[in-house]
Amino acid sequence: MSEHKKDFDKWNDKKKKLDKKERSILTSPRQIWWASIGLNIGDEEDGKNQHFERPVLVIKTFNRRVFLGVPITSQRKENKFYFEIEYNNKKYYLILSQIRLFSNKRLLRKITKINAQTFLKIKDNLGKIINL
Repeated sequence: MSEHKKDFDKWNDKKKKLDKKERSILTSPRQIWWASIGLNIGDEEDGKNQHFERPVLVIKTFNRRVFLGVPITSQRKENKFYFEIEYNNKKYYLILSQIRLFSNKRLLRKITKINAQTFLKIKDNLGKIINL
């Protein structure tokens, strides 16, 4: 089995540039942004292309610097850790198990904002899988 080699050095260079950015974007829940989420370890979701980017749904905004978000994939998975949404006439899947804190410095461009009813269902599903 061939293993995909990750270029952590390239991501590290990009990460250093992102960290130097002055970024004061006030996100709001329900927004979906392209974000540089990087190259990650093991089964953590990676970003793609030269920006190491992936769509991320904003779950909760803490301030102009950080927010709680969930990465999104186009790969269909049917289990309790994925939640199907649709935007731009395509289906995507929130990876609920990979919810985490993001710096606003990672944000590249806003994609859309999902409707309130769908967002309530997402929050309900997050609560069920986290179940602290």
